[in-house]
Amino acid sequence: MSSTATSSNDTARLRLALTPGEPAGIGPDLAVLIARDAFPAAIVHYADPTLLRARAAALGLEIEIHELEHAAAARPLPAGHLQVLPVPLAREATVGQLDVANAAYVLSCLDRACDACADGTLHAMVTGPVQKSVISESGCAFSGHTEYLAERLGTALPVMMLASGDLRVVLLTTHIALSEVPQCVTASRLETVITITMRDLAARFGIATPRLAVCGLNPHAGEDGHLGREEIEIIAPTLDALRARGLRIDGPLPADTAFTGTQRARYDAILAMYHDQGLAALKAVSFGDAVNVTLGLPIIRTSVDHGTALDRAGTGAVDTGSLHAALGMAVEMALGSANGG
Repeated sequence: MSSTATSSNDTARLRLALTPGEPAGIGPDLAVLIARDAFPAAIVHYADPTLLRARAAALGLEIEIHELEHAAAARPLPAGHLQVLPVPLAREATVGQLDVANAAYVLSCLDRACDACADGTLHAMVTGPVQKSVISESGCAFSGHTEYLAERLGTALPVMMLASGDLRVVLLTTHIALSEVPQCVTASRLETVITITMRDLAARFGIATPRLAVCGLNPHAGEDGHLGREEIEIIAPTLDALRARGLRIDGPLPADTAFTGTQRARYDAILAMYHDQGLAALKAVSFGDAVNVTLGLPIIRTSVDHGTALDRAGTGAVDTGSLHAALGMAVEMALGSANGG
């Protein structure tokens, strides 16, 4: 049997969880829009089927929705079909209008999908956009999918990576105030994040000996201490110790040139010190088709790289590119993990 046929058969055996996210946003639109086309793996939507039917009707789509009792029963479906493991809304959702009552629904979808991946029923989890503010208003301290799933799975330090094609950007720190970043740039955190990144690039993406670029914290990577000493006192010594262990790492590099085309081509990933240092560069060149990946978890989790777009919900004026990319990467990572990286 050819490798292509084998890969096709392997993909057909995969079962992916998809959580559409905020019910008033474009997540439900994306869920029904992608059902217009067949997908090679099984997709289990964790959502309220009434919500999906209403959104399909609003968009003028003829989508047949199949309700499942167990995620293990999921299978690849032909175009025009969608399978959902029902999770009831607390209150009927209105497009574009946030309702704090449905925050628990969003979290329940995440919890059930996460647990099904953790127990091996499903092979990967793909998440749609959530509205962090409305979840926080419900009384749950929620800073993002990455931190929430890590806590549920007992992971001490998750690592956020956004990827588009061959450009992969990893973050040392994620959703914290810029004023808090310097105190989080520690030797311990650097070592942990880099170790997880290199391990998952090999195990999940099949890159045997990955090469990583590490940005400095300060402009011009501190300019020999004139613009800050974190590079000299923390970052450089840590990278030297990791290089002594055989890891292929360059840095600390000035962040304003680390993302140029020539530099990007040299590395399998670039580590940024804080959220906007890395993601402003990535989204400038790939917004709409990038994928958010959480490294360091015992499960595979990918996500879209955009928000809830409340003003576009129910209009059909949305781009499914990032969700298609997230589903495709989930398949790629699941196959890579099954084959031992």
